[in-house]
Amino acid sequence: MLSVQLSSALSVELISAVGPAGTAWLRLTMGALIFLALARPPLRSLRRGDIPVLVGLGIATGLMTIAFLAAIDRIPLGTAVAVEFLGPLTVAAVRSHSTRALLWPCLALLGVVLLTEPWHGHIDLAGVGFAGISAVGWAGYILLTQRIGDRFTGIGALSLTVPVAAATAAVAGIPQASGHLTPGILATAVGLAVLMPVLPFTLEMLALRRMTPTAFGTLMSLEPAFGVLLGLLMLHQQPSPTQFGGITLVVLAGAAAQRGGRNHPQVSAADAGPAPVPKEL
Repeated sequence: MLSVQLSSALSVELISAVGPAGTAWLRLTMGALIFLALARPPLRSLRRGDIPVLVGLGIATGLMTIAFLAAIDRIPLGTAVAVEFLGPLTVAAVRSHSTRALLWPCLALLGVVLLTEPWHGHIDLAGVGFAGISAVGWAGYILLTQRIGDRFTGIGALSLTVPVAAATAAVAGIPQASGHLTPGILATAVGLAVLMPVLPFTLEMLALRRMTPTAFGTLMSLEPAFGVLLGLLMLHQQPSPTQFGGITLVVLAGAAAQRGGRNHPQVSAADAGPAPVPKEL
């Protein structure tokens, strides 16, 4: 989570140079090249039915990344992460098949209202909208990942989907970044790609070998808090007491929606199956 949010905070400077779509394209492209260098795409294992899911997953990842970066260009990082977190939180609540569990997304939504403080009259609707699009993309990412979770393990699937995500982002990213690329910007993009997605996905695979997806998801509920922390330390985005209360509600709602997970040291990533993971690549 620290790596993911550090990458997001550091991306703000790159966004000012090449735009949100340009930043998404550069990060995803560098990430794709790194994954292709680390693992061969499992092309021989592909079935006809896998292709639409993998392509859909890549497109969703590309659009979600552009939307999230567009959001943090307009609203504080912690607020953007909290709004985006509504996606996986809603998926977790619906999957629980419990009417009571639907209270947790509502609690998180209340937290988002406290974060955005609409009564002050200066809410950036476009920024919140972009974060909302990213939330829908994150929810779709989780559902599509589950579809292929039993077919592909490790980073093999990433060497298939991240290039598709990069190609998706290229549609808007290349025109936006055109004329602004320098060796320094390309080097920055490589560093950001290491921070997200390369390092987090590697750590997630190691974590999922040692805990259940529910326990993993419970810990991941701290993601919005990390967003606020990095926004404060690196971007000097100071939340008000009301906003601090809002982020607390989002974190509590996320933990409550995932409660019940226990550590199982011998569970492998393949046995554990997919879990909600940060998708703002």
